[in-house]
Amino acid sequence: MNLVIDVGNTLIKLGVFDKEHLKHRTTCVKKDFLHTLNTISETFPGIENSIVSSVSNITEQHLFELKQWFPVLNLTHETKLPFNNEYATPHTLGIDRIALVSAAAAQFPKKNVLIIDAGTCITYDFLTSENKYLGGAISPGLSLRYKSLHTFTEKLPLLEANNPQKVIGNTTNTAIHSGIVNGVLYEIDGFIEDSKKKWNNLTVILTGGDVHFLRDSLKNDIFANSNFLLEGLNHILEYNKH
Repeated sequence: MNLVIDVGNTLIKLGVFDKEHLKHRTTCVKKDFLHTLNTISETFPGIENSIVSSVSNITEQHLFELKQWFPVLNLTHETKLPFNNEYATPHTLGIDRIALVSAAAAQFPKKNVLIIDAGTCITYDFLTSENKYLGGAISPGLSLRYKSLHTFTEKLPLLEANNPQKVIGNTTNTAIHSGIVNGVLYEIDGFIEDSKKKWNNLTVILTGGDVHFLRDSLKNDIFANSNFLLEGLNHILEYNKH
């Protein structure tokens, strides 16, 4: 079995895989990481390997403790990948995006794939049917848009994301919800429509923290998978065993 660990800015996501099957998934804050590791190691004594992906800095102490339990593959830009990376600056490509493209390469071989990760940022990544990663786009996510309106204006309130009932808001709050949520939906649908014009038989994956909030409001057909990044990390780990 494999243990995959995705270290985000606020939360750490952990998944236990038996080959390609996700057996267990949990999240924790960074201060509870070692306790969570101990619980997982006791619950799943068959874990033989692990991989760590970190978009923020994981401490040396955490890595040291992890290595006491399992062999660790620390995902970097030098890790062997299951796709051809044609990004012009591969050393700046986010580790999380690498994992997402790896999942697409494993699960949708010989297909054109657009991967949309709706989290703190919204990222768009393109993998061709020839297994070539071309790059993509990055824009602010839902929470960033709400926070920016509040932070960079004097009077607009900080709101929690809420699906607008109509496009024209007749209060400040409903106008903010309409502008942000509909703006994100129009953006995502626009990227999908534009990509369909350029790539035949396009497969679209939606993942990330806001996947459940957004998926039913999009006009285009998508595959929604909140575990896509973890699955990509597991594939990279398996790929590097050979």
